[in-house]
Amino acid sequence: MSSESDLKGLYPFLHGKAQDPAKLNAALLHSVAEKARDSRETNERFFNAQAPVLVAAAEALAKVYRNNGKLYSMGNGGSSCDASHIAVEFVHPVTAGRPALAATNLVADLAMISAVGNDLGFDHVFVRQLIAHGRTGDGLIGISTSGNSQNLIAAFAKAREMGIVTIGLTGGDGGRMLSSGMVDHCLVVPSTSIHRIQECHVNAYHILWDLVHTLLADERGSAAGKGLVQ
Repeated sequence: MSSESDLKGLYPFLHGKAQDPAKLNAALLHSVAEKARDSRETNERFFNAQAPVLVAAAEALAKVYRNNGKLYSMGNGGSSCDASHIAVEFVHPVTAGRPALAATNLVADLAMISAVGNDLGFDHVFVRQLIAHGRTGDGLIGISTSGNSQNLIAAFAKAREMGIVTIGLTGGDGGRMLSSGMVDHCLVVPSTSIHRIQECHVNAYHILWDLVHTLLADERGSAAGKGLVQ
């Protein structure tokens, strides 16, 4: 926590003083450096600890696609944007030569979300869509910085009933997403900063996407060598 004198130095206009441009600029540059350092260190801790979980999640998701399954993504607020990003990455791969893989963002249909939220409650907005569209052998990825989003927890529980493989991205202590034991592969960012958690999540699902394509490509190459695919 900053001391009162530190706050007065950064925000002198709150205390009836004019800002010193040079000091303010120096303080802001220092803040940038500190935040960048914290981001790098958080990413390093996260991937050092969670790399095996990430690889296992990629293997599970590659199996989903190998068996003609589909991926569903979900999240709230900023994490809903990540859910959308994930779906776009899989459906529209930016790397030449990589095939499109079926993925649906469960946050995309606002009419559906408002209907279910109004009639049944917000906790059901993802569950109802899974019931309608999900099939045994599909995949579901959910993003929550706290790990305590009830609509995600409910969807993960339903996914387990339906035989859908689940992947969770969270932070802090993992929240209920981790403690419930309902998520097959739970990636927890060791930070309480929402920004640092979200930064790691973006890196994680970009790597997940790459690993899945690598696993599928290796298998296709092996099969082609045996004359099993064209």
